[in-house]
Amino acid sequence: MELLDARRSVLVVIDYQGKLMDLVENPARIVVAATRLLTLAQMCEVPVLLTEQYPKGIGPTHPKIRAAFDALTTPKRSMDKMTFDCVADPKFRALLDELRPRPRGAPRQVVVAGIEAHVCVMQTVIELLRGGDQVHLPWDAVSGRGAEYVRHALARMAQAGAVVTNHESVGFEWMRDKRHPRFREMSELFKQGQPG
Repeated sequence: MELLDARRSVLVVIDYQGKLMDLVENPARIVVAATRLLTLAQMCEVPVLLTEQYPKGIGPTHPKIRAAFDALTTPKRSMDKMTFDCVADPKFRALLDELRPRPRGAPRQVVVAGIEAHVCVMQTVIELLRGGDQVHLPWDAVSGRGAEYVRHALARMAQAGAVVTNHESVGFEWMRDKRHPRFREMSELFKQGQPG
């Protein structure tokens, strides 16, 4: 598996929503990691696709994460869904292709963050892999109800071919070089301490 390339990457942010956020392991950590990923996407000009699972019943995206998403000037889209696997919704596939068309000669790289690890995140990751995308999964931006559910879901996704990483590694791979014009901003972001 190769390093991330910002020119081939898209960030997918899955279902960080109201009632679910109250139930998952370490919600404070995932809010920090998710908002940092959105900031890094902005710095590196990586497009972002945000999903909400049945928001009428579960509630809207966590306000801090939604505010970070809304502040983006990089290309972005959001959508509601009913399917657990995002890929099963034709709108998701169309928006993903719009934001980051598949490059010629190399797979598209999808960075996936969200909840819940063992349901929507896992089903989406497995189907993205089956469709030929590379998937990078920052573990610190993924959670679910119960540490064992999260641990085994991450293991299953890794076994299927996903790269388990963290949000800082994503940023450093997208930038690649200390001379990147936004490197100092990223460095300051990470000096704010480790999430949760």
